[in-house]
Amino acid sequence: MKTPLHGERMSQRPSASAEEQPVAPPIGLSAVALKQRRLPIGAEITPDGMVSFRVWAPKRNRVEVIANVGRPDDMQQIAIPLLREPDQEGYFSLVTKDVCVGALYGFRLDDEEKVWPDPASRFQPDGPFGLSELIDPAEFAWTDQDWRGRTSDGQVIYELHIGTFTKSGDWRAASAELSELAAAGMTIVQVMPVADFPGSFGWGYDGVNQFSPTRLYGRPDDFRAFVDTAHRVGMGVILDVVYNHWGMVGNFIGQFSANYMSMGHKNDWGDTPNFDDEHSAPVREYFTSNARYWIDEFHLDGFRFDATQAVHDHSSTHILTDITVAARDAANGRSIVMAAENELQEARIVQPLAAGGHGCDWICNDDYHHAARVRLTDTNSAYYSDFLGTAAELVASVRHGFIYQGQWSQWQQKPRGTPSKDLAPKCFVHFLQNHDQIANSITGERIDKLTSPSQLRAMTGLWLLSPQTPMFFQGQEFAASTPFLFFADHPADEAEQVAKGRAEFLSQFPAVNTPEGMAALCNPCDRAVFERSRLNLEERTSNHKIYDLHKDLLKLRREDPVFRRQGADGLDAAVLMNEAMVVRYFGPSGDDRLVVTNFGREFHLTPLAEPLLAPPVGRKWIPIWSSNHPRYGGSGTAEFEATEGWRLPGEATVALRAVFGDSGAAHQAHAAEKKS
Repeated sequence: MKTPLHGERMSQRPSASAEEQPVAPPIGLSAVALKQRRLPIGAEITPDGMVSFRVWAPKRNRVEVIANVGRPDDMQQIAIPLLREPDQEGYFSLVTKDVCVGALYGFRLDDEEKVWPDPASRFQPDGPFGLSELIDPAEFAWTDQDWRGRTSDGQVIYELHIGTFTKSGDWRAASAELSELAAAGMTIVQVMPVADFPGSFGWGYDGVNQFSPTRLYGRPDDFRAFVDTAHRVGMGVILDVVYNHWGMVGNFIGQFSANYMSMGHKNDWGDTPNFDDEHSAPVREYFTSNARYWIDEFHLDGFRFDATQAVHDHSSTHILTDITVAARDAANGRSIVMAAENELQEARIVQPLAAGGHGCDWICNDDYHHAARVRLTDTNSAYYSDFLGTAAELVASVRHGFIYQGQWSQWQQKPRGTPSKDLAPKCFVHFLQNHDQIANSITGERIDKLTSPSQLRAMTGLWLLSPQTPMFFQGQEFAASTPFLFFADHPADEAEQVAKGRAEFLSQFPAVNTPEGMAALCNPCDRAVFERSRLNLEERTSNHKIYDLHKDLLKLRREDPVFRRQGADGLDAAVLMNEAMVVRYFGPSGDDRLVVTNFGREFHLTPLAEPLLAPPVGRKWIPIWSSNHPRYGGSGTAEFEATEGWRLPGEATVALRAVFGDSGAAHQAHAAEKKS
């Protein structure tokens, strides 16, 4: 008998020891038994209380489950051979009553000494190199039975990293902050990846256990409680998933089959999943099952797909399409939403399935971020070099979504983007910050540290009163003073490569690619870098003016009958001067809105040779919000509209509403009074 495997983690449920209850002969899965499973792979509790194991290992001749059985004070290890399924290429399975919930288990392959985790493990209590724990998702008591999910309309996304969002960096602490996020106006939390990864800290994009929420933030039920709490306060939760690669460190899945990895497609981050080579069907099933798993067992409200341009698939039906279909089916009537990062800006991501699209709801619009950042910082090196930060670029993005829709990119030296004229504004996720763009610098400073307060207030007003779907990054709402840096915990050899790779990536920025710039770069594998990135949530109080700005704008966006429709009744935008622009929402029966933004100095706009400035017949414009309000740290807003033209305040955004009242008659009377 071998040494017991981590017996202290056994469930406290009564269970017979190996001596009291002999191991029963394994039962291979019949077609009926397979249909009873929630997922086609992994370890599951059957309806009659037994345990069903199933794994795809076509390169192996023999597979055994190695598991702990018995009472905590009488723990023993058993080995149960799985049966090869005769009609399923490469699948091994069994149903047994001799392993209970909480037991640690793994798979021994071809009598090798090493015991490997389950490729579909639902939890890795000791990390990706340890054994898997048998989890029963039915043990969690949900309270969200009346939750019907989220649609793509009217949402405000809040991206967060569980490990740095709070001081303790876990699910429970994050759950305690959800009511504050909801009160601020956030409607969907977008959680950065949680699939288990090596080390004690990281961004999560190097996951190697796709089904296992990392032990760093708590247990699976802590994640479920986070989602349950979010639903209780009216917020949805979507998960950032990485389906374009496995992490470079700790990826053991090739031990079961080399066919999990593509031979023809490569990327810079790790092994590429095989979605279209020989024997790809079980790999596709693995990932569609993963999507179903998160939606079903964690009640998630959708996904954010990482770097979909690197999800390589030349099959007749793209894997992203299969995944979105599987996820919506798993929602069982709930509405879920899908967002996608796509560097190529492919409109098909959000086109409906019937039109040959992938059926996602949102696509991240880097063009808007890049134009806005150049406007705010007056720098446009590296991938920002295709942008000048002009009012014309921002107008184009508000009107059309993508700025680049097939034009030549000087930076990439090829055409960039695809036409998006048929996409609704809400399809585009617009943001001023996200995890990547903050960290792509020496210091990881946030945008408020790189521009003036008035410029930031003006841009924030334009951003949050535009019709696209806005996304915040954690702490942005109160101008967090803490940076967000790239961090990843790896052993010494890998750590050196990670630091080198990070430096090479950032060398595209001339200001970084200098001796002093390179010397100032942080070591991403230093735990102090991770600790520096933790939020100080007390700054909600000390930075209340910028926090009030964001809360007031989100309230206006949510409650105003025209703004909240996200341009569904029509909108247009135009350049007023080199640094000024106007966006007009056409409301029902003339109940229009204007958003006027001026990034330059104060000026007197006359003549008013822009049709969008004309009020509807019988109405006049009145200001309803200004970024220059003293409540936000501004100096106030003078009378906006006068007979001599419009006085546009400098570095400000003003929102106006069309109300009944003959603006033209008032101007004529005022002019006559002056003459007399």
